[in-house]
Amino acid sequence: MGGYLPMKKTSLVIMAAGVGSRFGNGIKQLAPVGPNGEIIMDYSIRDALEAGFNKIVFIIRKDLEEEFKSTIGARVAKIAEVAYAYQEMDKLPEGFTKPEDRTKPWGTGHAVICAREFLTEPFAVINADDYYGKEAYVKVHDYLVQDHPKDDILHICMAGFRLGNTLSDNGSVTRGLCHIENGKLTGVTETHNIFKTADGAESREDGQPVTELDLNELVSMNMWGLTPAFMDTLYNGFVEFLKKIKPGDIKGEYLLPVMIDDLIQNGKAQVEVLETKDTWFGVTYQEDKEVVIKAFKELTEAGVYPDGLYK
Repeated sequence: MGGYLPMKKTSLVIMAAGVGSRFGNGIKQLAPVGPNGEIIMDYSIRDALEAGFNKIVFIIRKDLEEEFKSTIGARVAKIAEVAYAYQEMDKLPEGFTKPEDRTKPWGTGHAVICAREFLTEPFAVINADDYYGKEAYVKVHDYLVQDHPKDDILHICMAGFRLGNTLSDNGSVTRGLCHIENGKLTGVTETHNIFKTADGAESREDGQPVTELDLNELVSMNMWGLTPAFMDTLYNGFVEFLKKIKPGDIKGEYLLPVMIDDLIQNGKAQVEVLETKDTWFGVTYQEDKEVVIKAFKELTEAGVYPDGLYK
């Protein structure tokens, strides 16, 4: 027998518990956009499996389970190992209880903690309703299966998208502009009210002068490559977050990017930024849906995807 090493197991974690507030009717993550009724997640899962990921973990709300399993769950279960984690507001570390008047989920950091029992291997995290293109999955997967130094620092990665590839024609967007030194993330500036302009993009933040932005600047779209070691830090960070939350604060969220930024600032994590030149798209506004449908039609016609992902 040759010296083939079995491919390291890796998971794709899909955060699908949030229901889009900006988007009119229906659960936006389950809106069909492909020529054969595919939803954005169908394409993400296909790209991930093609890149070498071999397990899919859906983070959903318990009350959406039936609808979720009947739309996408059933067809994915035929082509990959699937697990379900439930982001529930009362799923909290021991000693903490949900404030009675809280209706807002605890945020993306909490979502990933809810999937902790399934994450015994390196994993990527994505938003359910974002299309990231193929290249990002390949790069994140290749990073996750490499050996990283065994030291006291968490070695994780992030897909960096070019700002110009992430804008909407139908309104402004908020993006995390990345500060990078030697390929490593040093910080992210959350920038609001970014508009597409005739020659590029600009941010029109309230009370701030208009700032022109470079279209090639890299932004974070919440696609991370993480490890089981990271999970312990994430969990402990959530306990600290809950300890500090003020009585009466029913909106505070434990967010993945904020927590990772904190680790970077404290020298506890090294985040490699993996640039992708693919176009990101998602449905921020109802009008974006037409753009996304057209894009998938073009990708299918160009042969990037087969006509019918499950044939």
